[in-house]
Amino acid sequence: MTEMACRACRQRTGDLVLDLGEQPASDFFPRFDAPGPDPLYPLQMWLCSACHLAQLLADPTVADEPRGAEPAALVRQAADAVSRVAAAGLLPAGGRVAEYGSPHGGSWVGHLTDQRLSLVPDGEPADVVLDCFGLMHSADQAAALAGRVARVAADGVLLLQYHSLATIVRREQWNALRHGHYAYYSTAAIVSMLDRHDFRPQAAWQFPLYGGTVLLAASRAGVGISGRGGSADSVGAVLAEEASAGVCDPATLRRLQHSVRVRAEALHEWLASQRSAGRRVLGYGAASRAVSLLRQARADSSLLPAIVDASPAKHGLRMPGTDIPIVSPAELPIRKPDSVLLLLSDLRSEVRAAFPEVELAGGQWVDVETIGAVMADG
Repeated sequence: MTEMACRACRQRTGDLVLDLGEQPASDFFPRFDAPGPDPLYPLQMWLCSACHLAQLLADPTVADEPRGAEPAALVRQAADAVSRVAAAGLLPAGGRVAEYGSPHGGSWVGHLTDQRLSLVPDGEPADVVLDCFGLMHSADQAAALAGRVARVAADGVLLLQYHSLATIVRREQWNALRHGHYAYYSTAAIVSMLDRHDFRPQAAWQFPLYGGTVLLAASRAGVGISGRGGSADSVGAVLAEEASAGVCDPATLRRLQHSVRVRAEALHEWLASQRSAGRRVLGYGAASRAVSLLRQARADSSLLPAIVDASPAKHGLRMPGTDIPIVSPAELPIRKPDSVLLLLSDLRSEVRAAFPEVELAGGQWVDVETIGAVMADG
C-alpha cells in the first residue's frame, strides 16, 4: 500500500482506525436492470497523528450520485443557524457572502439574502464565507481550506459546518464513512487546520442534525468577532466535550470496528425475523451512507424488497452492491408495509407527517439506529 500523507497537514504518521473492507462506490446508483456485480473498492478511515484529522484513506471512485431530495430537517437547521449567527452580529447588513455548499444540497443563500447580504461571484472576497458540509468533499483538504480562507475579507468571518466526529463515535455511526467524503472532523482537527492559516476559532454552535453537528466561526488572528452581539457555545466547551469522547485517540476510533459487526448482524437478524414472520418490510431513504450498512448486513431484495425515496432522480435505480430497487413513495399505500425501515434518522418527523397512511394501516416506522434495541425487546 502507498504510504499515506495527511490530506491536511501532509504528515505521514497515523493509524488505520476503521476498515469496512471492499464496498461498492457509495455514490454510484446503477439502473435497476443493470447487471452486476458492481465494482468494489476499499473503504478505510485513517487518523493523522499530527493534526488528528480523520480521513478517507484512499478513494479510486468517481463521484456520480443522483441528486437527492433535500430533507426538511436540513432546511430547518439552515434557518436556525442563520438566525443564531445573525443574533451574534456576524452577518453585516449590506455585506458580501460566498457559499461553499454540499453537492447533496442544503444551501443557505435564501436565508442569507433575507439578512440583506449579497452573494458574490466565484473567487471574489466576502465578509462572510460559509462552508456547509462542502469541505469534506475535497480530496486535498489543505488546498480546499486555503481557497476558502483566502476569500475572507480582512475583518470577515469564516463559517464552517461539519458532522462531528464525536457524534460518529458516540452513536457508532461507522457507516458515515463513505467514498467521496474525504474528511471527518473533530473541532480539534479543524482548529489545527485553521491555525496554519493564522485563523482563530471565535464561536461555536451545536445542532442535533445527523445526531450532532457543529458550526464554527473563525477569523484572522487579531480580529475579534465574539463580542459583536448575541451568544454562542464556548469553543473551549465544545473542544472539552469532544476530547472526552476520545476523538483524537486511535484506540477510541478503533472501537467503531466492533460496532460494524454488531449493528450489521442485528439488522440482518431483524430483517430475517420479519420475513420469517410474514411481515412486509420496506426501506425509506436511499442514502449513500446506507450502502455499506446494507452490504455489511448481507441485505438483498429477499429481505428488503424495495427502498422508498422522495427523489425522482433515484427511481428506477438500485442500491449499489445489491439488487434492492429504489421506488417512489407512491408504493407505500400500495404495498401496505408492516414496517418501514428508516435509513436516515433525521427524516422521522417529516415522513410520519407526509405518509400517515403507513401508521393508519397498522404499520410502523423503525429507525435503523435502534434495531439492536428492537431485537433485544423482542
